[in-house]
Amino acid sequence: MRLKGFFNRLEVNKMQIRLEIEKRERDYLSPWAMLSSQTAGREHYEEPDPIRTVFMLDRDRVVHSKSFRRLKHKTQVFIAPRGDHYRSRLTHTLEVNQIAKTIGAGLNLNLDLIEAMALAHDVGHTPFAHAGEQILNQLLPGGFRHTENSIRVLTRVEQHKGRNGLNLTRETLDGVKNHSGYSYGDSKAATLEGQVIRLSDKIAYVQHDIDDSIRAGLLSLEQIPREYLNILGDTHSKRIATLVIDTINYTRQQINNQAELIKVKPSPEVENALRGLREFMFLNIYQGKVCQAERSRATFVIEHLFKYYTHHPDKMSQLYRQIADEEGMPVAVADYISGMSDEYCIEQFSNIYIPQSLVPAYDFQIFSEGPVI
Repeated sequence: MRLKGFFNRLEVNKMQIRLEIEKRERDYLSPWAMLSSQTAGREHYEEPDPIRTVFMLDRDRVVHSKSFRRLKHKTQVFIAPRGDHYRSRLTHTLEVNQIAKTIGAGLNLNLDLIEAMALAHDVGHTPFAHAGEQILNQLLPGGFRHTENSIRVLTRVEQHKGRNGLNLTRETLDGVKNHSGYSYGDSKAATLEGQVIRLSDKIAYVQHDIDDSIRAGLLSLEQIPREYLNILGDTHSKRIATLVIDTINYTRQQINNQAELIKVKPSPEVENALRGLREFMFLNIYQGKVCQAERSRATFVIEHLFKYYTHHPDKMSQLYRQIADEEGMPVAVADYISGMSDEYCIEQFSNIYIPQSLVPAYDFQIFSEGPVI
């Protein structure tokens, strides 16, 4: 009886932990923060976790997903670069998370929600980065966009407890859906945490792509317009620090001035410098000769794999054959290919299309005493 009473108290104490965390959010987070206790919920109801808040659960489900693990072998900008110091899609995701959580801490927002969004935002990216996205956009009726595919991965392709999707909260999915793009229109994210992710994604990739391009010998610091460097800084770390600190200060000014609509953004001067650098990178790197050459090769690989799996659906796993039955073969094939890492995509292409000898290897040990004459 004493042991039973101990476990009953333990269960109550476990539940108390989550309630304490939710109370801390209510007591200490900004009035503009998204509280886990005020979530709009999930598509399918779940009993509350005894320790973790809903956004902590979202984060953990993403980290333990197969789609998240595959990011380590997906291209950021350059396809399969030689060297361990170039960014992958996974390291990009971690840098976005680090930048976003720093901004979120400075604004006293919900860091668990920010982390869940950051870690999930690119799980729908294709092999070969945006080159793969452009190819699938041409091949798939209705088009293909990695933001929408990230939502599809999180709600359809990934599996959790025998059900399609990870059953994440609506707030996390909203941040993932609205993380992309950098037009002069306002962010469509429903939370300030979602706005933080959208900006942090731009801060991260513009700065680390400059770093990787210089490392690859495709760019030098002297080629970057001085007008932007004078504002943001001459080094990678200085530029990120400028953008993060300025964003925190400018957003807090809006809060202190009791603005009716708070926007997470840098001051106009700093934001224009970021946009200028981004446009410079598009013209000189993303649309440059090296990336264009890599894009043509990636196009060849993905086009042939798309054709092959369309005619050989039995070569895909059961999940994708089921998607083919329910939603059509093109959707299933796009799901399958978009989930591949660069290495796996190249390996599959090689196995299917590169001639390989079917003759057994010659075993010289059989003739260790010399051939029979």
